Amino acid sequence: MFLIRESIAVARIDAALHVVPDGERAIRFFEEADSDPQAPCPEVVILDINLPKRQGREVLELLRRSSRCSQALVLVVTSSGSEQDREAMRNLGASAYFRKPSQYEDFMKLGQVLKTLLDATPERSW
Repeated sequence: MFLIRESIAVARIDAALHVVPDGERAIRFFEEADSDPQAPCPEVVILDINLPKRQGREVLELLRRSSRCSQALVLVVTSSGSEQDREAMRNLGASAYFRKPSQYEDFMKLGQVLKTLLDATPERSW
């Protein structure tokens, strides 16, 4: 999470962040948004495929069925380089896919990918 926050800061993105520790809590976050109009609903979700308790695919499937948050952009951030994972997330409605690199400088590019999504540029990071 530290590197994600750092990349957002480097890209100068001013955003309120809501961090949840696992897939189960992410699902509850969206369910709360659906049941309470005052609860936050994200514009963008940064989602890992390999989450504890519930996998990222399941979280994304449930997000897309949300009554309030289904239109959120989803940036998949994962260590998986699997083409099957990439295709599955794309088919579930992910907006972009960012494979976690091993170098700090390369990870900082995540902020620019996020900025591109927020600026509604039609380019996608597939």
